[in-house]
Amino acid sequence: MQAFKENTDSIHRIDPDSKGAIASRFNELVNSLENGEDQEVQDQLKSFHHSDLADAIGLLPGNLRKRLLELVKVDLDPDLLFELEDHLRKEVTDQLSPKEVAEVITEMESDEAVQVLEDMGTDERNEVLSEVPEDERGDIEIGLAYPEDSAGRRMQTELVSVNNDWTVGQTIDFLREEDDLPEEFLDVFVVDKVQKPVGVISLSRILRSPRNTLMREIVDETQVIVPAEMLQEEVALLFEKYDLTTSGVVDQSGKLIGMITVDDVMEVAREEFEEDVLLLGGVGEESVDDSVVQSSLKRFTWLLVNLGTAIIASMVIGIFDGTLKEMVALAVLMPIVASMGGNAGTQTLTITVRALATKELTNYNAFRTFRKELAVGLINGIVFALLAGLAVVLWFNDLDNRFVLGGVIAGAMIINMIVAGVAGVILPYSLDYFGVDPAVASGVFVTTVTDVIGFLAFLGLASLILI
Repeated sequence: MQAFKENTDSIHRIDPDSKGAIASRFNELVNSLENGEDQEVQDQLKSFHHSDLADAIGLLPGNLRKRLLELVKVDLDPDLLFELEDHLRKEVTDQLSPKEVAEVITEMESDEAVQVLEDMGTDERNEVLSEVPEDERGDIEIGLAYPEDSAGRRMQTELVSVNNDWTVGQTIDFLREEDDLPEEFLDVFVVDKVQKPVGVISLSRILRSPRNTLMREIVDETQVIVPAEMLQEEVALLFEKYDLTTSGVVDQSGKLIGMITVDDVMEVAREEFEEDVLLLGGVGEESVDDSVVQSSLKRFTWLLVNLGTAIIASMVIGIFDGTLKEMVALAVLMPIVASMGGNAGTQTLTITVRALATKELTNYNAFRTFRKELAVGLINGIVFALLAGLAVVLWFNDLDNRFVLGGVIAGAMIINMIVAGVAGVILPYSLDYFGVDPAVASGVFVTTVTDVIGFLAFLGLASLILI
């Protein structure tokens, strides 16, 4: 289906009302699919950029999506396959033979091919690789050999490198005459005789330099080079810190084996952000297209943990059942203390997890951060203690001991807000120190700590002062 492939003779312009335009085309596509107008569908696909088409496929209901994927697979655009969400990509590849998948991924850059293959089972992946030409298979296998979420897994092996003894003229002639070069590149890596990187030079610098100038004389030796084993999120931080567009990747011997570009890093940043948001919410990797059973199973673990921690908090309340029977107003006010502590703890936790992820929080400033959050908790505790105490006095104006009750909730509020600030720093920092992702478990435990301490402080003070 040649009509499906992106039309390189046309320019995809971004309309000021692009969302409306895309929505209109999407509705037309849905109507054509519902009416079984295959040729009309093929014609409409020409107007979609592959990224927009990938989004459109994800929005289609199951029956229409299946029909569109059957049309799409006939002459599959590699760019579209890569842009699809993982579960949709699997739907497409499941409908193709290993040879057909191999034909598509050989048109991709090696890092994109690796990302498509890494989602497959071992047997299926090996079948596809066996159909890939040997000269291209090696580049893909290099990427697959590195751990998931590493620079080696993210890198592309297609790059341009020249010897540091070459002149600018030799380099320009090489770039013009060599057939086996990436289709697009902005930087040229300069290496020594054993393929160890010396630095990098931009194309613009090469074109502006005299032909007889040696590459070693104009190379930027400050370029950041990353080891293949480095975690991808650490690579992303380096790109942000040094404002990089490209970085070379080296193996354990220091030889240049690939490069990572800024578009790869943007994808990493998006994935890491999504992962942290989901984990902070107690949810694993989940899609809106997952089945009811899949979504239930993915949420089950942390809901079970939350049930256990809620029981612990309830047991604390049970200790003071006699106190609650003596004064019903305490039961009415308990949620205020717990809720304020939980929200304050979540605020501190969010800031701390972000600081750990971006390396803003380290061993060098951990104690300073702890003291700051302790002070913030104290200040906010005093402010909201006064507000809560005043609200209680006005609310329970028929009670003789309403001022004492206001003082009890104020004291409990101060204690719990301080604990919330401390727990919001210590718990994620401790998890990170022991190599556990702080986004995974911090939220549940911070909430548990603030609930337990809040109930203990409020009911404990009430037992001592009021009862």
